[in-house]
Amino acid sequence: MTSSNSLDDWLRSQNLVWRGLQIPDTQQGIPTGFPELDALLPGGGWPTGALLQLDVPRAGSGELALFLPAMAALSRQGRRIVWLAPPYRPYAPGLQQAGVELAQLLVVACANNADLLWALEKLLRTGCCGMTLTWPTKRLAAHQTRRLQLAAEAGNALAVVFTGPGATTGHAALNMALHPQTDGVLLEIRKARGSLRQHRLLLAF
Repeated sequence: MTSSNSLDDWLRSQNLVWRGLQIPDTQQGIPTGFPELDALLPGGGWPTGALLQLDVPRAGSGELALFLPAMAALSRQGRRIVWLAPPYRPYAPGLQQAGVELAQLLVVACANNADLLWALEKLLRTGCCGMTLTWPTKRLAAHQTRRLQLAAEAGNALAVVFTGPGATTGHAALNMALHPQTDGVLLEIRKARGSLRQHRLLLAF
């Protein structure tokens, strides 16, 4: 009969347990560009080697402004930024004005949701990306978020997936919801690896 300790070790080795209070010792967050948000996130910024699931009511709700500072910083470090199936064409002058190195930006068109998830997992595992931004057309199942979380860990990338309201948290290391406001967004942090606390934060753009 398997002892409780042996079972616990096996579950952890198979990545079947989400350890909410543990983050990798080497994890240093990517500065978000918003000091008040960095102060709330374990690691002091967006997590690396992690899947970030962000619920948005609709495309164009301010979600890109939330990630522009990190995109700019990563691109200046020579890290690739990949957009998969964006609902609109990236506005190059605006990205350039925000400091994003356009030579590091790659846009991938996907015919369907299955192709999108396949391409995202492959990109993450190559280790060539600093950040990916993905707009799936369907809600992700728990086993899909688990595969993407493991792929992000393997490639040490930040994988941002934009989902509709009410999506399950799955295996994402960080789960948040964005609520548009007149002069910014209200950000709700629902789950963060390394913390058991939930937060709500108003950010002005």
